[in-house]
Formats: sequence, structure tokens, C-alpha cells
Amino acid sequence: MALREGLIDVRPLRGSRPFRDLWAGSSLASIGRQIAVVAVLQQVWELTRSPLWTGAIGLATGVPMLVLGLVGGSLADAVDRRSLVRAATGGQALAALGLMAQAAAGARSVTLLLALVAAESGCAALGAPARRTFPVRLLPSDQVAAGLALQNVAFQASMLIGPAVAGLVLARWGHPAAYAVQALATAASLGAVVRLPAMPARRADDRRPAKRGRRGPPPGGWRIVLRHPILWGSFCVDLAATVLAMPVALFPMVNELRFGGDPRTLGLFLSAIAVGGLGAGLFSGTVTRLRRGALAQLVAAAAWGLALAGFGLAGPLWLALSCLAAAGAADTVAVITRGALIQVETPDRFRGRVSSVEHVIGVAGPEIGNFRGGLLASATSAPLALLAGGLAAAAAVVSVGLLNPALRRHRTAHGHDEVRPPAEPDAKSADPGRPALGAQVER
Repeated sequence: MALREGLIDVRPLRGSRPFRDLWAGSSLASIGRQIAVVAVLQQVWELTRSPLWTGAIGLATGVPMLVLGLVGGSLADAVDRRSLVRAATGGQALAALGLMAQAAAGARSVTLLLALVAAESGCAALGAPARRTFPVRLLPSDQVAAGLALQNVAFQASMLIGPAVAGLVLARWGHPAAYAVQALATAASLGAVVRLPAMPARRADDRRPAKRGRRGPPPGGWRIVLRHPILWGSFCVDLAATVLAMPVALFPMVNELRFGGDPRTLGLFLSAIAVGGLGAGLFSGTVTRLRRGALAQLVAAAAWGLALAGFGLAGPLWLALSCLAAAGAADTVAVITRGALIQVETPDRFRGRVSSVEHVIGVAGPEIGNFRGGLLASATSAPLALLAGGLAAAAAVVSVGLLNPALRRHRTAHGHDEVRPPAEPDAKSADPGRPALGAQVER
């Protein structure tokens, strides 16, 4: 019985056809995206032979995420979310076609390539906060956590399958074929979104009368997060791990220095991370039932940094891949615990805006980290950049834990088996020792 409880819960796939369609379409899109990640890395490296330019891929991806991610969160609370995601996914498909066209034409402009990457990233950022709300609308409340875990496993599986397929496609047919696969996969995801029911933004949480004398617009996502120690602490842990230690931009340089530059080995680097992540995800039931999820996030994020420092020192391929697999497992534990913590701690009326912050940090942070890694490697070397970044990330995570006792000591009342919208505080139930999040934001 204990083993069954530890395995991933598949009830959302059996009980909800809309969620099943969404999950399948999103899984295909994730595979296509991973193929494109390897193709862009390889194409930029072939055009420039510079780790600074491979790091610039992260900048081209991260800046649109920062600029448009919060805009997407506001739109998700104002318009039909299905329509928003449909338009954003269509834009991603057009950007993928643009990538295919420039590769097929033999374009040698790295600026054009990065502009198309930025366009695709911007479209994804606009739709991502609304997409994050879909499981809550499509599943019963006691299956939301399971739906999130299934999405995470699908993402990890795409990281395992996508880079390996990318290496084979690039070696045999080149960059145009890789981008064509991405375009087809994105089109399949668009078809799944079109079949979803309409999802207008709910305003049920705005039924309380406004406080007398209150003026101005409702609080934004960043303001909500900064008023709540557990939220900003959890996000700081994620930022420390990704901005200081993200390794992907350094993979081409490490591959050339140590393993001859074979594109199949480059794909194995990303697949190794996915192997560890997928293994951890398949046993996500154990993680989602932890009462000390915040502490688990701290430990996992520190382990991520140490594993990547080990990758920087590793010589044999088997040891390098083992370090990356350990990093992938730690990353999955950190992502699942962070997501569950944010769902529990955020009142429903703030969830759209906080989700946009989560998306910006979760996606833009790694891309900015890739740019940082490429910049440092261009001044020193890729192994040194990996070692320094991994150790710095682990130290920063420990520092956040020491400086934020609310995060370090946080416990959930009943584990994370079920994700429920937190009850709104009232005069009888409010905790006198700590103001509720709504009160902290609105006072």
C-alpha cells in the first residue's frame, strides 16, 4: 500500500477527457520544444563558436518572459483563458515555422535566429499563466495535485526523449527538420486547446466589498509575493538555483572540450537531466505527501547546485551523466514542492497574479542563468563556470533558509495530498500570530 501511495496518481487521465487531451497536446509540444532547444544551441554554436552567444540564447528567451509573463497573468484574470492560450499557441507555431524557414534558407544571421527565439518565448509567456490555471478548472479539487505531478512527469519525459531525438534528427537531416518537428508538435498542442471548454476568468473571489477609502488598482503579483515571507522565500530559492547554476548554455563547450563535439552527446546531457527528473517524478506521491515541503525544496535546491558542481569536475562521460541525472532528480523535487507550497499558501483571488510571477521566475530565471554561465565561461572556462556556479547556488540556498525561518519551519496541516483554495480569513479563524496573505497585501 505504501508503494502504491508513493507512485504517481493517474486518476486525472482516466476521469477527465479535456485534461487528458490537454496533457497529450502539451506533452507533444514539450517534446518539440526540447528538440528546438538542442537545434538552437547547435546552430548558434556553429555560427559563432562562442559560449557568449550560446548564453545569449538565455537572454533572448528570458527577457520576453520577464516583460510579457506578468502581462499574461493580468490578461488571464480579465479574458477567456482558453482564447488567450489559443492565440498564444498559434503565435508559437508561427515562430517555429519562421525558425524552419531561416534554417532551410541557409541564413547565417544569429540576430535573426535569436529574434525568432524571442518571439516564440514571448508568445509562450503570454499564455503560460492562463495555462497554469487549466488543471484547477478541469479536475476535482482532490486531483489537482496529481494533475500537476502528471504534467511534471510529461515535461521530464520530453527532456528525456526530445534531446535524444534532436541529436538523431540533427545528425541526419539538419536544422530545418528539427524545427519542422517543433512546428508540428505545437500545432498538435493548439488542436488540444481548441477542443477545451471556454474558461472565462472567475470573479467569485471579488465578492467582498472594497474597504472604505481604498483607492488604486488591485495589487500586482510581485507585491503579493513580497508581502508574504513563504512565497518570496520559495521563489528566492528557485532563483538562487537557476540564475547561479543553470548549465545548459555551457553544454556545447563542455561537449567539444571533453567529448569531441558529437551532437548525440550534446543530446545525452539534456536527456541525463531528464532521466533523474523522470525517476523522481514517477515517485512524486512520496514528495507531495511531505508535511515539510518547504524544507524539502531547500534541500533539493542545494543538492542541485552541488550536483552541477560535480558535473563541472567530472571527466568520464558516465560520471558527467550521473551528476546531471542527480541534478535532474533534485530539480524535480524542488519544482513539485515549490508548486504545492504556492498553491496552498496563495488565496484563490490572488492565484492568477502569483502564477504569473511563478512562471516568470520558473522560466526566465534559468534563461538568465544560462546567459550568466555563458558570460563567465567566455572569461574563464566552462568547467570553472559550472563549479563556481554550483557552489554559489548551494551557498545561496542555505542562506535563504537561514534568513527565512518561516520558510524553513513551514509545515502543512495535512500534507499535500489535496490542493485546496485556502479559506478566506475571518474574524474567528484568522491566525493572530501571522496576518493572512490577503490582509498583508490589502492593508
